[in-house]
Amino acid sequence: MMQKPSWNANISSHRLALVVLSCLVMLTSGCKKTEEVAQPEVSVQAEKVERKSLTEYVSGETVLVPQAQAAIVSKISAPIKRFLVQRGAHVKNGDLLAVLENADLEASVRDTQGAMKQADANYVTTTKAGVVEDLQKAQLDLAQAKANLALQQSITDSRQNLLQQGAIPRRDYDTAAAALVQAKAAYDIANQHLDSLKSVSQTASINNAQGALESAKGKYEAAQAGLSYSEIRSPIDGVVTDRPLFAGEMANVGQPIVTVMDTSSLIAKVHLAQEQTLGLKIGGDATLTINGQDEPAHGKISLISPALDPGSTTLEVWVSVANKAGTYKPGTPVHVSLASRTLANVVTVPNEALITTKAGTPAVMIVGADNVAHQKDVKTGITDGHDTQIFSGVEPGDQVVTKGAYGMDDGTKVKITAAGADDDAAPGETKDDKPSATTGKDDR
Repeated sequence: MMQKPSWNANISSHRLALVVLSCLVMLTSGCKKTEEVAQPEVSVQAEKVERKSLTEYVSGETVLVPQAQAAIVSKISAPIKRFLVQRGAHVKNGDLLAVLENADLEASVRDTQGAMKQADANYVTTTKAGVVEDLQKAQLDLAQAKANLALQQSITDSRQNLLQQGAIPRRDYDTAAAALVQAKAAYDIANQHLDSLKSVSQTASINNAQGALESAKGKYEAAQAGLSYSEIRSPIDGVVTDRPLFAGEMANVGQPIVTVMDTSSLIAKVHLAQEQTLGLKIGGDATLTINGQDEPAHGKISLISPALDPGSTTLEVWVSVANKAGTYKPGTPVHVSLASRTLANVVTVPNEALITTKAGTPAVMIVGADNVAHQKDVKTGITDGHDTQIFSGVEPGDQVVTKGAYGMDDGTKVKITAAGADDDAAPGETKDDKPSATTGKDDR
């Protein structure tokens, strides 16, 4: 009877221990579940959606070429006598660059010059002396023949009267009549000779002398041209970029001797699809990123091809870049960006804010007032390389995540930080200790 209470007391203590243990297990399980449910706060950077003007750019890769270029070739085959320029020399239009051996050409010029002077003298003699003298002589001969004819006609008439009166024998009249016939024939010959000189001989003599003179002049000019071919001159203003031969070497016909480029203005020739050129116009702005240059160059559109290239079905667009100081070099690779069209007062977001959904459509992560990011599909328009036009999906003033949105789930709790804040870890805390957009996904 005295042991029964002791047994009941043991049972009560065991029950109490079980209750306490159950509470501890439940408390521990509840805390663990709470830890698993708690969401990490992701640090991101964000910007507000803006409404502003936006310019669309089209771009392409090419190389710089000179505004004008002349690979000067030799028109004759002759050894090079001397060069007057080196590579890098600045020259003007008409400057003498090189001289070929030309002794034989100089002799030919002197020979043809003498022949021309001789032909010129003959022409002067023919036109101013010979033809005039012949004409004057023919006129005098005609006048003399006419006077002789008149005299013989008078003598014949007088003797005919005397014959009728019986004062002279018929023999004297016949003699006078015969002399009259001869005088008339001489007059006709003199008259025909004068007409011939006026109509044919004088013109033919002048033409003959003139033709000989023109022929001599042509040979002289040809000799002068041959001599000029031995002098290599620049056809443009520019700088000497190539001189492959040396003095004493043979320059053959058609072989380039000196290359001159006008580098005061360079051209970037870009091939673009036809639809990319619809907004371009002559005089439009262009930006060129040039290898080796810290700052981009600015140019203007100088030509838009009026027809498609049959091989590539693209349009060639020329961009002119001023290069008075010679900073840029022909042949340098460049990236060309052309201002196509500008839209005013459009809704824009930074390009960094755009993400691609699993369906392949564009979207952004919008941060709400509760600092929770929600994915929002958007419809995009033109871009200038930094910002993109948005037709629908966001409104001006919305905050969109620009850094940290990659891999972020819809509904993620975020903390907006300034640029560079991620690099400033608290004392005793590393960057790996901070939550990221993927933190929590791995834990789950």
